[in-house]
Amino acid sequence: MSDPRPAGARFELREEPDGLLVIATDGDVQEDNARALVDAFQRLTDSGRDVLVLADARRCGAVTPAARKVYLDGLRSARLDGIAVFGAGFSIRVMATLIMKSINLLTKRFPLLVFFETEAEARAWLVAQRGALRARRRIQA
Repeated sequence: MSDPRPAGARFELREEPDGLLVIATDGDVQEDNARALVDAFQRLTDSGRDVLVLADARRCGAVTPAARKVYLDGLRSARLDGIAVFGAGFSIRVMATLIMKSINLLTKRFPLLVFFETEAEARAWLVAQRGALRARRRIQA
């Protein structure tokens, strides 16, 4: 795991017109980055919309301990319908998997976290995930 590198780190968080939440981190994930992301998850959860996330991890560094704590504390109440991560190296895959397993243990909810090599593969999976969520809601209605 690398040492935190706050200088020069860049964090992008945006919602696309179709409701997909897109994140990209260039450098280490800091506490304020994690808080912004958790707030976005909660806002989408509260709105009743699907919470589908496309994460660009190609230039992501370490996840700081403070950021991990924000994720664990903040994601207890937010719903996550699917997270597609592309371009993640080994350490980010391990860290993200551990965070999600911790959330699963604490909340008994099992959000889908899937890793892909390319953005196109990740987007295709999210489109399929959205379709499956909508079909499930129609059946339940």
